[in-house]
Amino acid sequence: EMSEMSERSQQNVAHGLAWSYYVGYLKIVLPRIKKSMEEFSRANPHMLVCKETWKLHILVPLNCDICDDLEKADSNIQYLTDLPETTLTRAGTKKRVYKQSLYTIRDEDNKLWHCAVEYATPLQSLYAMSQDECAAFSREDRLEQAKLFYRTLEEILKGSGECAGTYRLVVYEESGEAETHFLSREILWHLRQQRHEEYAVNEGNQLDNPSTTPISTELNLQISESDLPLPLRSDGF
Repeated sequence: EMSEMSERSQQNVAHGLAWSYYVGYLKIVLPRIKKSMEEFSRANPHMLVCKETWKLHILVPLNCDICDDLEKADSNIQYLTDLPETTLTRAGTKKRVYKQSLYTIRDEDNKLWHCAVEYATPLQSLYAMSQDECAAFSREDRLEQAKLFYRTLEEILKGSGECAGTYRLVVYEESGEAETHFLSREILWHLRQQRHEEYAVNEGNQLDNPSTTPISTELNLQISESDLPLPLRSDGF
């Protein structure tokens, strides 16, 4: 009975998506990301100068609207190349390929930054559900589930020792007004913050508060109690 109630209210959707994303993808690729970045850096020593940014930058738009082509989402973001891929046999598929793309981000001074970046693909499922009448999934449900997905994924990754220092979650909510370079500015803020962190560590100084903060830090990510996943047991424990 508890399980049926939970399914009717979609309370376990985001929780399940976050765990599936971690177990089926991030747990595989994140422990290998630094090695891939290191291999690329050896061949291109002037591109990835800041080791603190040798992470997979995972975009988490709370409206779940994902653009398959980042270059179309923001002209200041340009595809550069693919990092060395990982090939594994998974679930009956021989030589399944896992790879991440490296992008060039152009800032307001025409300076070029480089990083591995991609969207959190499970958000596409949340968006598709909100567009399908059969799912009975409203836009409000989608927003709450996107927040829950982010919070759940953040907690999972924080508890994963093998993924420590290999990722950066870039959560954001676009304003109603169309901003041509909104996405590149969000990514650039995180890149600058990481460079500042590396500089502070190398210099032995404490990290100062940045003068500007991205929109993502101002987001209200609180989730109502009713949106938390419910236990399937009904024995009170």
